[in-house]
Amino acid sequence: MSEYPDNQPETLDPFPQSGDGIPDEEEPLEEEENDRPVTTPARPRYRGATSDPVFGYLLALALSVGLIPLIGNGNADLRFTICWLALAAVGVLAWLMGNGERIGEEIPENLIWGIVFGLIVGAPFYAFGGATLGSAVKQIFAGMRPGTVLAYLIFVMPLAETLFFRGVLQQGREFWEVGLWSSFWSILLFFPLLNLGEYPAVAFVIAVALVIINMIYSYVRYRNGLAAAWLCQITINIVMIFLPFL
Repeated sequence: MSEYPDNQPETLDPFPQSGDGIPDEEEPLEEEENDRPVTTPARPRYRGATSDPVFGYLLALALSVGLIPLIGNGNADLRFTICWLALAAVGVLAWLMGNGERIGEEIPENLIWGIVFGLIVGAPFYAFGGATLGSAVKQIFAGMRPGTVLAYLIFVMPLAETLFFRGVLQQGREFWEVGLWSSFWSILLFFPLLNLGEYPAVAFVIAVALVIINMIYSYVRYRNGLAAAWLCQITINIVMIFLPFL
């Protein structure tokens, strides 16, 4: 005979293990912790990331004015090089400090639009004002070989101005505002090389052309991105400057 009667209630273990009838209160907490989204730490911002690029713009303007005596000494190419390198240096530093636009993977359609905009603007100027453009361009790049001019127009000038004006200065600003700023820069850079007294009509045409093309560069940057604006400037440089120079 059994020591205990069959109808005696079963006693509970005073130290139950997990799954012995009492729910484990720790498991839901662990599941809730695992369900929390994992957040990546924010990218640290450097002090230079909040700096105002207007200082770089003023520095470039000061160099453009201060180096005007080089024109009389036959060193206009040296003046161009220093001024454009100053713009490029400010643009690269701003990019490294986090204040410039990061170029990602570009859509081919945007790159094509950059070239198309360049042809739409440059072709009419070349077709109807080629003689005026040729007269002005030969004054601006007087004494330079075609290879040197082409290197300026394809590599130095578009890279420097795109990095600074469209890559840095246009961050947080309207495209027309940056277009006006860059137009003033271009006029101050090129007009000291023009004979304004003898060819006032040429000066007027060049001023209008500079304002239009700088507005187009900023608009293409706003519409299609930085790389498209860079290609647009290269296209316009070839059509409006290099071809009339030949």
